[in-house]
Amino acid sequence: MNEMLYYVVVGFVAQLIDGTLGMGYGVSATSLLLTRGIAPAVASATVHAAEIFTTGVSSISHRFFGNVDQKLFRRLVIPGVLGAIVGAYVLSQVPGERFKPWIAIYLLGMGALIVIRVFRTVPPLSVTTHLTPLGFFGALVDALGGGGWGPIVASTLIARGNHARLTVGTVNTAEFFVTLAASITFIATLGLTHWPIILGLAIGGVLAAPLGAYACRIIPHRPFMFFVGLLVIGLSLRTLLKAVL
Repeated sequence: MNEMLYYVVVGFVAQLIDGTLGMGYGVSATSLLLTRGIAPAVASATVHAAEIFTTGVSSISHRFFGNVDQKLFRRLVIPGVLGAIVGAYVLSQVPGERFKPWIAIYLLGMGALIVIRVFRTVPPLSVTTHLTPLGFFGALVDALGGGGWGPIVASTLIARGNHARLTVGTVNTAEFFVTLAASITFIATLGLTHWPIILGLAIGGVLAAPLGAYACRIIPHRPFMFFVGLLVIGLSLRTLLKAVL
């Protein structure tokens, strides 16, 4: 019972961060499972299974609070689904750990660019270019590493000047379909185990999803960008340090 409660709390906190900042659920939960000795492919499959429920509630919540750009959503979701399928299949065949340092270096640059933009007068704009490769790459990395859709897609769009609230809401909404595609691929290639962990993470995430979507709506734009940038930098540095040490 205590073990289940622990995973519920982890799922709640991870989804609260993810729903508010557009990233953090997969990275946080996957890191937890890896420290407990679970293989990367199994950890990613477990987290994605839980995320089906959390991202489903989160996407509904973001739509309710008006945080979704429908045009941006349509441009991201199809390449995202394709990237998730490819990434999940590759991870079931090849260890994904070797990709993490390179991804972390990319994200570190994106996080720094976001923080710089906080201190510059750059009006929000609608990003309309290079969305297909961004969606594909973000979902590919997400499936390979157990997290990365939010950090890569949301941070890149915000760094390029897209409005933070609409970016986070749209990326979270598209994540449901990305997660579903990855989960189906993982089940087909690996099967699915660790149901108590999946249940705990899912319960906590579902409870936190509406709170995260509401927080995304009310947080001012510049502080929001600043915290997103710091989160990306922190997660990237952590991944790099673990790869070096």
